Amino acid sequence: MFESPRKRSSRSAWSGSREEPREMQPVSAARGNRKACKKKQIQHEGARRCASLPPPSDGGSSAPAGAGQRRTEERAVAANPEETIVRGIFQIEKKSCDVVLTAHRVTWTPIEPETPTGESDTRRREEHVELRDVFAVKVKRRRSVGQQTGGTLLGLTLFCCARKGSKLKEQTIHLNNLSADHCEVWFQHLKDLLSGFADRPKSLKVFVNPASHRKEAYHVYRDEVAPLFKLADIKTDVTITERKGHALAVLKECTLDEYDGVVCVGGDGSVAEVVHGLLLRAQMDAGRDADSIFTPVRAALPLGVIPAGSADIIAYSVHGIRHPVTAAMHIIMGHRQAVDTCSFSSLGRLLRFGFCAMYGFGGRTLALAERHRWMPPSQRREFALIRALANLKPEDCEVSFLPLNVAPGGPQDPRRAQVNGRKADSTWQTTQGLFLNISVMAIPCLCSMAPRGLAPNTSLDNGSMALIAVGNASRSEFVKHLKRYSNLNNQFSFSFVETYTVQAVRLRPRSQAGWVDDNSEDNVEFETKKTPFISSEGTYPWNVDGELLEVPGELLIRVHPQLITLFGVNVEELEDCPVKCSCI
Repeated sequence: MFESPRKRSSRSAWSGSREEPREMQPVSAARGNRKACKKKQIQHEGARRCASLPPPSDGGSSAPAGAGQRRTEERAVAANPEETIVRGIFQIEKKSCDVVLTAHRVTWTPIEPETPTGESDTRRREEHVELRDVFAVKVKRRRSVGQQTGGTLLGLTLFCCARKGSKLKEQTIHLNNLSADHCEVWFQHLKDLLSGFADRPKSLKVFVNPASHRKEAYHVYRDEVAPLFKLADIKTDVTITERKGHALAVLKECTLDEYDGVVCVGGDGSVAEVVHGLLLRAQMDAGRDADSIFTPVRAALPLGVIPAGSADIIAYSVHGIRHPVTAAMHIIMGHRQAVDTCSFSSLGRLLRFGFCAMYGFGGRTLALAERHRWMPPSQRREFALIRALANLKPEDCEVSFLPLNVAPGGPQDPRRAQVNGRKADSTWQTTQGLFLNISVMAIPCLCSMAPRGLAPNTSLDNGSMALIAVGNASRSEFVKHLKRYSNLNNQFSFSFVETYTVQAVRLRPRSQAGWVDDNSEDNVEFETKKTPFISSEGTYPWNVDGELLEVPGELLIRVHPQLITLFGVNVEELEDCPVKCSCI
């Protein structure tokens, strides 16, 4: 069990089952072998060698360092970050080690006898862990089955964040020492140093969508994420959403000053709702009129995304992997990444904020899936995909856009519409005709079916959007285009596919009606090359971050550079991924 070395309360910071099996074995009260006695003498000698312990006032045992002394030492450390704060002897991986704590790292060196020539080669085996990779320190005790308090002091455990490729995981370092005074001093110094990382959240508002994908979101949070938050001493206020729009309603009314961040556990639709809620709340607090063309203000709090959906494009794009523990570790460590965001407006009224949108094939596929919610998720998606391909039809529309051109050698000014050497063109360009699909994306949109992203030419924070216009083509050519996303080939090399880097897009359907119910398509013959997709309902289906958005007519999409901050990193280069898509 892990707890304060001085306080033996029933409160446990970590389950005893996480201790190593060898540490769970009962300890004999007396050990007659000389090796055990010598090991205990070394550990107590380490306590006496502790640099932070004050000299005894009456010849008795040393007492833990006081708060005043720690503050004095911290001021000295600030002047010299490499200065030793505390030093002592711990057993690490069954070896006695000389351990040194500085403001930046914990370093340990095995204690070994000198060679016959009087030299020592221990320097070559020196190891260390950076404190920026440590997120918790706990005192470890051995307790018998059913014991809630007390127990035999074993030492300290450091909980670290370890990286393997794009995946983050928890890693432990056990510092074994039986001296309570020794452990107390180290524990307090480590806690003080870890509390100095200001970017790490201490309190979070958590939204969990229990209906997401296979209804796994609550179990993912309870079993994989919540224990890590508890270990890192992060307070959480959890809301289990009951309906669509529940998170949005809560964000409009709650007091955000109480939190250091917001976390969403769910799929892309749930994340999009929370993003819209955070940004809408920011506009409300700033007094901005959402029903007009305006420059939005940034969200007040960062957002953490725990993937628990079907595609998890947003989580994949900001973490480089679909892995709940990795997402939780990014939140705990305070890794932050500013992300570009789009605003979607129609008829001068803001509809929502988001990251990506698809019109045509992408919108119709989602609309068909939403009309068959009674199906299991995987069957519903496959049915909608096959049905949309079987009735593949072009959309007759007019697309206008503001291009963002490359500025060779030009100065960079992030306050203007010029990011990473690019500058905005003030002239709208227009193209019209029949299109099978139109995608507008402010993030790369990585997923397992598109390891390099649906829009690999854009980035999370480059202040631009990717406009991908797929013109009219045969069904076989369109399927080849889709397959190239998963095969890591150039999916834009077809003559009917055009790509642009833009800062704004305006799409105006040229038909006078919207999309048609799939039931009315059974007995209708369409000429794919010529007939546009026309119906009588008066709205047009858009796929916005995995959510169906029905727009009555023209839609204006603008990009706003780095409008929201997500817990994560910028995945610039993704290693070759073995995942292949076999759904088409």
